[in-house]
Amino acid sequence: MLKYNIALAALMALGAGAQAQKNTPAKNTPPDSTTRKTDSLSAGIKPYDQVITAKATSYEGLFKVHYLNSRYYFEIHDSLLTRAILVVNRIGKAATSARPNMTGYAGDQIAENVIHFDKGQDDKILLKVMRFQERSGDTTENGMYRAVIKSNLEPIAAVFPVKAYNKAAHTTVIDVTDILNTENEIFHFGTQVKTALKLGAIQSDKSFITGMKAFPMNIEIRTMRSYLSATPGATIPDTYELNSSMVLLPKEPMQARYADARVGFFARGYIDFDADPQGVKARYLITRWRLEPKEEDVEKYKRGELVEPRQPIIYYIDPATPKKWVPYLIAGVNDWQKAFEQAGFKNAIKALTAPENDSTWSIDDARHNVIVYKPSSVANASGPHVHDPRSGEIIETHINWYHNIMQLVHNWYMVQAGPLDPNARKMEFDDKLMGELIRFVSSHEVGHTLGLAHNFGSSSTVPVEKLRDKAWVEANGHTPSIMDYARFNWVAQPEDNIGDKGIFPRIGDYDRWAIQFGYRWYPQFKTPNEEVAFLNRLVIDSLAANKRLFFGSENAGSDPRSQSEDLGDNNVLASKYGIKNLQRVLPQLRNWTSVPNEGYDNLKNMYETVLRQYILFGAHVMKSIGGEYQTLKSVEQPGVQISPVSYQQQKEAMKFLNDYVFTTPKWLINDTLTALTGIDGATYIGVGQFNVIMRLMASGAIMTLTRDAELHKGTKTYTAGEMLDDLRNSIWSELYNNKPIDLYRRNLQKMYIDQAKKAFRQVNEIVGRNNGNGTIFYINPDPTSNDASSLMRAQLVVLRGDIRKAIPVQTGVSKYHLQDIENRITMILEGKEAENK
Repeated sequence: MLKYNIALAALMALGAGAQAQKNTPAKNTPPDSTTRKTDSLSAGIKPYDQVITAKATSYEGLFKVHYLNSRYYFEIHDSLLTRAILVVNRIGKAATSARPNMTGYAGDQIAENVIHFDKGQDDKILLKVMRFQERSGDTTENGMYRAVIKSNLEPIAAVFPVKAYNKAAHTTVIDVTDILNTENEIFHFGTQVKTALKLGAIQSDKSFITGMKAFPMNIEIRTMRSYLSATPGATIPDTYELNSSMVLLPKEPMQARYADARVGFFARGYIDFDADPQGVKARYLITRWRLEPKEEDVEKYKRGELVEPRQPIIYYIDPATPKKWVPYLIAGVNDWQKAFEQAGFKNAIKALTAPENDSTWSIDDARHNVIVYKPSSVANASGPHVHDPRSGEIIETHINWYHNIMQLVHNWYMVQAGPLDPNARKMEFDDKLMGELIRFVSSHEVGHTLGLAHNFGSSSTVPVEKLRDKAWVEANGHTPSIMDYARFNWVAQPEDNIGDKGIFPRIGDYDRWAIQFGYRWYPQFKTPNEEVAFLNRLVIDSLAANKRLFFGSENAGSDPRSQSEDLGDNNVLASKYGIKNLQRVLPQLRNWTSVPNEGYDNLKNMYETVLRQYILFGAHVMKSIGGEYQTLKSVEQPGVQISPVSYQQQKEAMKFLNDYVFTTPKWLINDTLTALTGIDGATYIGVGQFNVIMRLMASGAIMTLTRDAELHKGTKTYTAGEMLDDLRNSIWSELYNNKPIDLYRRNLQKMYIDQAKKAFRQVNEIVGRNNGNGTIFYINPDPTSNDASSLMRAQLVVLRGDIRKAIPVQTGVSKYHLQDIENRITMILEGKEAENK
């Protein structure tokens, strides 16, 4: 399998265990009180019926849970000692304090650990935290198992004196009250989340356990926690109700499947000491649900018949969800059923409304997957999941659905689809349209909870002109993956008459194939290693047969095919079409955003959305300059993995930047809109120009072009010198056509000089500024250690000469501007600008 670039984590074999008990309340009469004989070291141990008396409130489940005299007890069966238990902590009810970004809402996960209970000396039970950084299963003389174990001692997080034994029931009783009331990362906030929420010291007198529930495979613990705020001067505490789920992991882990970087799955990594007899190997396991056919359907499955899985994946809709949106959230889940059919399973996934008037159902029960509706102004949604670190098996998910996601999809749809769909041209969409927008986001987030990562390269497999072909795009969709950030078909023009099926994203070819890769059951293979050759050949043959299955990672920083929000196989042509549509949208904004008895906030938000969309088009195109295609392959596949963007494409990209970015797009500068909203379009244009100049003049881009020219001699390449010449001629065109230099161009030219100084002299500087308008940050490597400084010096020398020739021709502010620039260049070349960094 190809190496999977995910941070390393661990996979360790865990001990044996036994089946959990039934989820039914136990009678208050105690079990058999026969106790183990104890010696002097066990003087604190009492007979069972003196600890768990008839007054105790008791429930059976994973452990028996007893409540007596304000104390909570676990009664642990011997077979469950050493069994791996996943502890997931969530916010049940959130404090009213400020929430940074998307953190601090009800339903948020705040900590996760895998633990097990074990016997200690002197009648103690130990709670150990399991670590998964390294693995060896080879216990032979030449194996690394013993050495790895010695270097991975599990930390002891808590020690519990045994309160009683029940010999007949083979159980041990411990008091867990104190650990649940004491601040710790096992059952409360993780350190990073606590810091993000600015929580200070725990207020013990205002913190307590509020209850427990026992279920066959899990225990749910509720606590009320009050913290002093870490904000200086604050005296009123922040109070949270937390829920801790203790979930028994499978006794036999699901058979893992190794990740393949050509298929986008989230992965769990570890160091494998067994895979390489003369070293170590990084392994990555995809995260996925356990889907297997029922015993009676195995032969049908092997014959290729569709069968229902033994345990389908079920999502519940938060009862707090507004009723009119529930059907669309459900549809977003159920849309994945067709994808699972490609893996051989029918009815493998479905969504249900939460049961009503059912005291045994809880939104916090870790057995339930829930789309949690959050009353939040955050305009987003996210699809996390919790998995078994031993195998990658997904255990459960709570999708975060923030109420204000509707504003985000509304704004996208108005700007991107407004020219195509009359229903997009108002501030309050019809419920059906908003419902379909919710459905698309729901499908995307559910995809994450199935293990799928973003596929930013998917849309690049579609020819741009096909996005305008009504029959083709309505049949195939504008991107092969719902996991792309392709949003809506902003390439299509009004005259194309394309309907909803050609505008909205949907589950496509790539998604179905990825589900097949991750979820197809192969009983003929008994280990992940045995699957490797088969899956590699599956990927090779599938990609050869269907180019639409290409996966482009969101981390492929230099590949222009793998970008957020882009469309089609030609960023230049696509962006031209996108700009034509923005030119249609902008004059209509005042009419589309008008709401009786309201001000101009709507107009302001949508004007900003148009301006940001314009900035994206320039960002998409500039990535081609100095860009490299990254097409990951196994050794059995022909061709190279890394290749530069063609000369012609880079020249076309630079021409686009000259025509649409550096040539001031004055159509975006609307005095009426500025007077009504306070938004200055010129400021956003400047941000877009700054982003482009910053990247093109950074040492990294210059050196990439220089390297490509050296490596591909004999092939027409776009050299750094030619790129810098084109950039200079574009930004300084007035020097050669003798036209006056207006305010916008003067500002652009000053940007160029600022970036030239950085490219010429400054070392390891972080360039870019966070002004909330999409500015990108880059680190400028040391230009004096490579050719960047030399090339930039040559540019500045030529530019100064051209400016000196142009000064006598210019008049007024244009002349003063050039005189100032000439002086700045001289100071840069003579090293006198250093103090002005």
